[in-house]
This record gives sequence, C-alpha cells and structure tokens, in this order.
Amino acid sequence: MKLDAKDKELLGLLQDNSKKTNKELSNKLGLSVTAVYERIRKLERAGVISKYVALVKPDKVERAFTAFCQIKLVQHTKGNVTQFESQVAGLSEVLEVYHVSGEYDYILKVMVKDMEAYRYFMVNKLTALDHIGSTQSTFVISPVKNTTALSTD
Repeated sequence: MKLDAKDKELLGLLQDNSKKTNKELSNKLGLSVTAVYERIRKLERAGVISKYVALVKPDKVERAFTAFCQIKLVQHTKGNVTQFESQVAGLSEVLEVYHVSGEYDYILKVMVKDMEAYRYFMVNKLTALDHIGSTQSTFVISPVKNTTALSTD
C-alpha cells in the first residue's frame, strides 16, 4: 500500500495517541470526519495498523528492571529452534525475542521487578528451557530512548 502525506500524518497522530477522536484528527489533518474514518479503516484493512494497545508504565506494575539476555543454543536443528522459540515466547517476563546473527542466536528483552526477580527468572524459568548452551545478560542502567512509534518518513 502506498501511503500519501495525509496517511503518514494520520499514522503519526495515532501513534502519539490512538484515543484521539476522529473529530480531533480531522481538525488536525484538515479533512472531514468521514475521510479520517475511511483512511483509518483502509490502513487497518491493509494491515498497516495491526492493533491498538495501552502502554503501561513498568514501575507502576513492578516491572521496571530491564535486562537483555543473549542466548546461544547448543545445536541449530529445526526442531531445537522451533521448540526453543515456542517455549521462550510463553514466558511472561520476556517482552521481545529476536533471532539474530553473530556470536549469540537470540536476544531477549526481559522485564521484572528487580535483580532478585531476574535471578529467579534465569534459574527457574529460562535455564529450564531445552537446548540453551549459554547466556549473557546486560542490565539497563537508564533508558535513553524508548518508543513504539515507527517513522513513516
């Protein structure tokens, strides 16, 4: 789908605050309410907008401790990869999982209450998964940039 300038502007506004009404959006964009509604529906149908979510402040739900855990699998068979990915995706502490190139095979973004909770997660949940050869953890001292908004430039 080819996005025009108004589509891009609309996506920016929705990524900033998806609870804005179509009337508010129409005022910002200089379009009719109906035109805004139709553009949003078109973007949803095309899969450009995949879902709407509420962003939760981690410290308010006791998940302010962030770690990135790099994982190396013992062996890279299709079965091992598939099984590991399925198992790690089911861990509630893991927010993101990336299969990557380089020294490690996966990078996980893990958010828990504190270091003690991370240790519990590592010892009782992560290392209990099959096919893990080694891990390395990096702890966030302070976030510099954290956004969910994708630029459409």
